[in-house]
Formats: sequence, structure tokens, C-alpha cells
Amino acid sequence: MENNSSLQTPKGFNFQPSLTGKTISLRALREEDFDELYACASDKKIWECHPNSDRYKRSVFTPYFKSSMASKANVVVLDNQSNKIIGTSRYYQVAQIPNDISIGFTFLIRDYWGGKTNLELKTLMIEYALQYFPAVWLHVGLGNIRSQKATLKIGAKFMGEDDLVIGGKEGKWLCYKVDKESWCLADN
Repeated sequence: MENNSSLQTPKGFNFQPSLTGKTISLRALREEDFDELYACASDKKIWECHPNSDRYKRSVFTPYFKSSMASKANVVVLDNQSNKIIGTSRYYQVAQIPNDISIGFTFLIRDYWGGKTNLELKTLMIEYALQYFPAVWLHVGLGNIRSQKATLKIGAKFMGEDDLVIGGKEGKWLCYKVDKESWCLADN
């Protein structure tokens, strides 16, 4: 969550909700999740298209985990059958769109790629967020083709490129949007 007084967070919105779907559940990230989440993140292949392509290294992942904890906005993704952590995601806000919420900082282990897990994850998060915000944004790095395709696959609409400060870093991002009307029409 960006620390900016111009951002509007509706009363009752929880940046770390507990949500349960058919095959996965989400809960707040905890300090004791470090080892299990790092085991997920230590796969070099997960980060090859990501702007931080060396996040699989413990020395790079550790500050990322600390910032995730400090954000008080990260959730871990749990497989409902095994109750094992399989990834993480986060709600955040950016100054350019102070009345909306964004979802990002998402990764899943490769065993859950190419199936319905990302759709279920984003559906849980989007449907929760749309109870409080008029729109949900997803920001993807310019070179992250895999995430660009996955974002379109869930029904988000490409809105263009923008320079945004996300996670304290300024950069150029591809911006995708889901609003209440388009989400209902997509029949997710």
C-alpha cells in the first residue's frame, strides 16, 4: 500500500482478506511464511520475464519479503488440498488512480501455471475489491509477456502504458483495468 494521503480507501476494505475458492485460499502473509514462500520463489524460471529477474536468489528475495510484510497488504495463496503455500499477491494503490485499487506482486509456482489457478486467484481478489472500489487495475512490466497474456485471459482490458510509482519505484507499466460493469459482462 503506497503511503499517500490522497489515496481513498473505503471503510471496511481489508488489504489482507481471508478468501476461499474452490481450489485455493488466501490469507494474510505472516513472518513465519518466509521459508515456505522462499522455497516457492527460489525457482529461477518464475522470474525470467519479471523486471526483478534475480528474485529467486535469497539475497534478493529477503528484502522483497520484508517489503511485503511492511506493506501489510500481501496475501499468500494456499492450495486447499495440501494447505501448502503456492504463491502470493498484493493489493496496492497508486497516486494516479486514488479512488481505485490495484492487484499485483503476484507469483505462483510453476505447477500451477497454465491452468485455472491464476483465474481463480484474480477472481477472488477482484470480486472482493469490487465490493469497495469502482475498478481494479493490474500493472505488468513491458517485457513480461507471460503476465500480459494471463491478464488479458482473466478479462482485464488493456488501457495503455503509464509511468507509475509502484512499491516505491517509478517505472513504465502496461495498465489493465477491470470495472464492475465489464467484470459482470465477462461472466467470471
